[in-house]
Amino acid sequence: MAKEKACKHCKLIYHEPTCPSCGKKDISENFKGKVEITNAEKSEIGKELKVNKEGLYAIKL
Repeated sequence: MAKEKACKHCKLIYHEPTCPSCGKKDISENFKGKVEITNAEKSEIGKELKVNKEGLYAIKL
């Protein structure tokens, strides 16, 4: 299984070669904490992380 990567731009955690959310290749394999956003419009944590899409995100890069 491929190692999880987090996008340094949008903080999305993924396994693909490029970020499926923003298309960037600027990644980090060292991140701390994960949070799953299921309702981006109402999520207080999502607002704090400046996230506007559902998904699994890194808390700290």
